[in-house]
Amino acid sequence: MLDEKRERGKACESAAMEVNVDQLKQAVERQHGGTATLVDTLPVKEIFEGRTVWQGVVHIFDLQGHPKAFRAYAWSSPVEGSSERRFYAVLHLGGIRSPVDAVRAAIVAEHRAKP
Repeated sequence: MLDEKRERGKACESAAMEVNVDQLKQAVERQHGGTATLVDTLPVKEIFEGRTVWQGVVHIFDLQGHPKAFRAYAWSSPVEGSSERRFYAVLHLGGIRSPVDAVRAAIVAEHRAKP
């Protein structure tokens, strides 16, 4: 259990170097409205057909003032071939019940959007 907490802490520290939590909070509020308050972070590793398709830390925000959602999940990833980052903010609605669900939904949406 202690080792698991250490690993989680290391993953969270490395994510903190990638993007400022305030940037993620702003992304949630800008994309969905309401006021976001950070409540937790969780390392997520999504594997498909034996390959890691995404690995990083998802920030969990309580969301006040949104008409339907009470929570949002946010993270960022580098834009391929650029020094820019893309910000994701997914609401806890419908089939999205966890950070893992949010990451999966974003991956599926991006895959479907590709020509």
